[in-house]
This record gives sequence, C-alpha cells and structure tokens, in this order.
Amino acid sequence: MSCVKTKRNQPAVPKDLYTSPYFRKMREYAEREHDEWWIISAKHGLLDPDGEPIEPYDETLSGARVARRREWAGQVSEELDERGLLDESTQLVIHAGKSYYEELIPVLEESEVGGLNIPTDGLAFGETLAWYNERL
Repeated sequence: MSCVKTKRNQPAVPKDLYTSPYFRKMREYAEREHDEWWIISAKHGLLDPDGEPIEPYDETLSGARVARRREWAGQVSEELDERGLLDESTQLVIHAGKSYYEELIPVLEESEVGGLNIPTDGLAFGETLAWYNERL
C-alpha cells in the first residue's frame, strides 16, 4: 500500500507515521485481509510497516515525471525481489493510487510473481474510500 501526504510531526515506525483516514482504512484492510503488508514510499521505496522509525518527509509520486516513477518502480521491484516477494507463490495486491502503480505494474509483470491485483483500479478517490468502508 502507498504512503500518504498526512504524517506525524516526529519520527515514527512506518505504519504509525502516516495518519490520514485513507491510510488508516488501507492499513486496517491490509492487516485484516492479507498475510503480510508493506508500504511503498515515494522517498524510501519499500518499507516494513514495523521497521525502524523514519522522519516525516514531503515527497510524492503524484505529478512526478514518468522517468522518476520508472526509476522508483525499478527500485521497489528490486526491494520486493530481495525480500523474496516476487516468486510464483506470491499474489501481490496493490492498494495505491495510479501514480504509484502505473509504472510498477509493467516491471512486476516481467518478474516471477504469481499474480497481481489492484482492487481499486479505476476508482476515483471518493469511490476508493467507499470501497474500503464497505469492506471494513
């Protein structure tokens, strides 16, 4: 799942750094429905939700140039692979906005990952929030 703009004012473990209602809904859904979950950060790449505390930051992929998003997607794909998450037994479910998955999907499709799913693909922001509300 993706990071969000609204963050705490002090360092925190990744799962507690992001404070928006949208992130809280994604987190609750991910914790309930998935075996494990990770955060994809515009600044840090792949983050373990329970990892070392990180400082608040102001970086996003929304509005970023395609070259920047492609570079980021390559980094995240490498980090997923290093953690053994791109094998044929893994089903990746991406909870993020289009700017976070648009360049990532082609890279992941070239990997050995067992499957990819973006349950809120094509939904507007309000529709995405409603999607989570209906399932929580």
